[in-house]
Amino acid sequence: MLWLSTAAFTLLFAAWLVFGIIAPPIRREFALDDVQVSWLGALAVLVGSVLRLPLGMATDRLGGRRVFTAMLVVAAIACGLLATASSYPALLACAALVGLAGNSFSAGIAWNAAWFERARQGFALGTFGAGNVGASLTKLAGPLLIALIPVGGLAGGLIPGGWRAVPAMLCLALLVMALVVWQAAPADRTPGKGRALRAMLAPLACLRVWRFGLYYVLVFGAYVALSLVLPSFYVETYALSLAQAGMLTALFIFPASLLRPLGGWMSDRWGARPVTYGVFALMLLATLPLAAPALGIGAQPGVGAFTALMVALGVGMGVGKASVFKYIADYFPADVGAVGGLVGTLGALGGFALPLAFGYLKRGTGEPAMMFLVLAALTVVTLAWLHVVVLGMRRTRPFPVAVGTALDA
Repeated sequence: MLWLSTAAFTLLFAAWLVFGIIAPPIRREFALDDVQVSWLGALAVLVGSVLRLPLGMATDRLGGRRVFTAMLVVAAIACGLLATASSYPALLACAALVGLAGNSFSAGIAWNAAWFERARQGFALGTFGAGNVGASLTKLAGPLLIALIPVGGLAGGLIPGGWRAVPAMLCLALLVMALVVWQAAPADRTPGKGRALRAMLAPLACLRVWRFGLYYVLVFGAYVALSLVLPSFYVETYALSLAQAGMLTALFIFPASLLRPLGGWMSDRWGARPVTYGVFALMLLATLPLAAPALGIGAQPGVGAFTALMVALGVGMGVGKASVFKYIADYFPADVGAVGGLVGTLGALGGFALPLAFGYLKRGTGEPAMMFLVLAALTVVTLAWLHVVVLGMRRTRPFPVAVGTALDA
């Protein structure tokens, strides 16, 4: 179940963020500006955010095998339509449909939480979340497909060419994965079956849930935003080819995805709080030099230094995405579907808002590094809130509390 859900999520995530790599050729073909291109990725992210809560709860009630199979089929249809889009309104409509794939995260979190005991949930949820690496599949394979398949396509146009080859290949892969999940996944576990809807929603009134949501905006929402905009940033700022930009973006995506199991293991061992503290500190150290050009106190780093800072940022995000969901498993073990759905929604909404903010700030100021100033400010606010909460807990509970317990901040 763990490996099937992770493989399926990897493909769904690749479909969700497909505009990150096909945006430059789409921009040229349809003569779009920065904001128009930003809306394509942002709309997909928005739609991939708003259904996370109901799908997490649906998975608790119906089981992950049913929910994931349905999502894989819907995403395949969306990618097939995207491969035939011929106008900007059609692209927007396809972006909305492709965005449905993004809601698979909360469904997968609920699916895995039903199968693993609390002591192993950090590692299990981190392993599943490593499916975020799907964003790098399109970054690495996309430019190769675009270069290899001529614009006119193959087999008399049956296989689309150019950028359209990317969603077309995703369509086929998603259909195959849907068949595999349906046939091979074990029988569903449905811990939420029979529970009243009101009881499942009750934890969402807790302020702590919304605080976790802010943490997830920083470690996941910003990750989604950067996955979408970095290829274009590399192309425009450093005059690199799309293939080079995709490879360098993948260097950020790999640690931001593949280190989630490590982050889950660290959180199981030492607790979510110290791990999250370290994540936010690392992210702040990485974003400050990236934001310096926007403040007029430094030059744009060279491509090597910039990529190294992005890798450091990716390391923090990869570990932090797991530690935030370890928090959820510790505090709300019976409501991972609902709470994880809301936290995932808030994080993904950050992934919707941030690319738009980056696009508008770039158009208004002409400074591409403004997006890192926004990211640095968000990191400061998030770290400050975590620290204030911990200080408050120490005042009200002067005796030490073991990390990783339900009392951990």
